[in-house]
Amino acid sequence: MNEYLTTKELAELLRIKERKVYDLAASGEIPCSRAMGKLLFPRLAIDAWLAENSSGFTAPSSVPRPNVFLGSHDPLLDWALRESRCGLATFLDGSFDGLDRFARGEGIAAGLHIFTPETGDWNTGAVADRFADARAVLVEWAWRERGLIVALDDAATIDGVTVLRGRRVIPRQAEAGSQRFLEHLMAEAGFGADDVAFTAPARSENDAALAVLEGKADAAFGLKALASQYRLGFVPVATERFDLLVDRRSWFEPPMQTLLEFCRSAPFHAKAKELQGYDIGTLGRVHFNGA
Repeated sequence: MNEYLTTKELAELLRIKERKVYDLAASGEIPCSRAMGKLLFPRLAIDAWLAENSSGFTAPSSVPRPNVFLGSHDPLLDWALRESRCGLATFLDGSFDGLDRFARGEGIAAGLHIFTPETGDWNTGAVADRFADARAVLVEWAWRERGLIVALDDAATIDGVTVLRGRRVIPRQAEAGSQRFLEHLMAEAGFGADDVAFTAPARSENDAALAVLEGKADAAFGLKALASQYRLGFVPVATERFDLLVDRRSWFEPPMQTLLEFCRSAPFHAKAKELQGYDIGTLGRVHFNGA
């Protein structure tokens, strides 16, 4: 995209007549520059002006987003970010934390797996209203098998979340999508947090599985990929969709393009198969596109 908009381009963006654009510039209501007798409008400054005059989403678009991936921890994504050498850092502290930080412009993308009980939908319901006026796109990453990670010998005796009553369970932090989903499933089964011996929370999928491996908990609500990696038992409960909420401008920048190119490679597909519990057949499908 061009760094500057012409009068015509800005009029089309705002859906107003060019004469109105000239009036706004003359009154100083809109940021502009004059060069060679023409009015030019800095795109970033226009983004900031629109945000300041909006009653909806107000991400600080005048400041470039840092090359940081936010949101939920996913083993395949974490591996791909490192192996692709795309230059993106990570701050992964849960889906809901990622949503808030993305809204504040603290990163270019956020990994999400948020279940909306009212619709049975993954992620779209949590994103559509909040980011309807944002330049953001929700793109599918993978479907993942989630369930109870337990000791290898215990898996054959467990058939669902009701077995968690009275047991030591390693929870995730409150901002994690998996913790909200587990609490929803427990409520459907007729019991709550007081009926479970929750330990201190784990802040990543790996830490949750390790707690079971080390005997610090009897069960974790985790991914099949981690149960397989640590040779633990796994009881499937649900298949969830993990999506990436991405700033649309950042999508076309080198870091994201490098990551996406790597996701088309043979090593990436081999890793997804090796991890188990992943279906990447529809990776890249768009589920939401903001304004």
